[in-house]
Amino acid sequence: MHSPSPRSLVDLPIRRLNRGDLVPCADLCEDRGWPRDEHRWGLLLSAGTGYGIDAPDGKGLAATCLTMPYGSDFTAVGMMLVAGRYGRQGIARRLMRHVMETAGDTPLALYATEQGQPLYEDLGFSPVGRAERVGGRFEAIGSGAPSGTASPARSSSALPTSVLPSSASSVTTRPAAADDLQAMVRLDLPVFGADRTHLLARLPAFADRLQVAEDHGELVGYAALWPSGHAEVVGPLIARDTATAQALVAALAATTDRPLRADVDARHKELLGWLMECGLEPVSRTTVMTYGIPDLPGDAAHRFAPLTVATG
Repeated sequence: MHSPSPRSLVDLPIRRLNRGDLVPCADLCEDRGWPRDEHRWGLLLSAGTGYGIDAPDGKGLAATCLTMPYGSDFTAVGMMLVAGRYGRQGIARRLMRHVMETAGDTPLALYATEQGQPLYEDLGFSPVGRAERVGGRFEAIGSGAPSGTASPARSSSALPTSVLPSSASSVTTRPAAADDLQAMVRLDLPVFGADRTHLLARLPAFADRLQVAEDHGELVGYAALWPSGHAEVVGPLIARDTATAQALVAALAATTDRPLRADVDARHKELLGWLMECGLEPVSRTTVMTYGIPDLPGDAAHRFAPLTVATG
């Protein structure tokens, strides 16, 4: 069968994705060696806008891209995937140009892989930071848990003090309750730099675990744990300081026996070092890039990890 020419591929129509596309989106992830992540796609398509190009051979999707709007502040771009059989034929560029035209004057931000970065640079994006992906079995330092096993689920008050730095001694963590949402939004807004209530309100249903940190009754951090393939992802991770971020991660890790994964802002070297001491290893890295703004908004000192690199 004759393969479509590159020109015919870049002329294929772009359409909006919907929840009926969850399986084709997951198939495309699998095609590229990613976890299928239908669960994540469900969140992304309900809170954001997905674009896709149907494969000309009739077998699912040739390409996808996802945009997550944050009002006029900026729009995050992610899930740029092209089926292996249609790679290097201009489809990714066509999708990105479509996204940029649709966004108009709204700034854009994304996490670029090493393979994708040259395309984004060519389109005018600038590198402004980096995220380090780490993953593996979490072993609480000094917890006494046997090697290769997870600590049993427990409340944060039961975490061994040796798991956490002494500066976290006044911090307690607990599962989030419904009435914590407003406090989470208030904490999140100056840190993230834009209102993402539309995402945070979906976290309780999306995440396996949503944990908040308090210091003498004041909410000083929160984090979620959600499934991706054979692992559990920690994100978002928003915290007053590194010690609070560590307390949240330790509490979440204690609730699962699956490997953990996190995309940590590379500026948080202390947290990254601690995670590696706890058994996680470097997996990959992505470059944070922006278009139309000099950097991501918000306060990077308290923004430790995104919900997912697709949402900024």
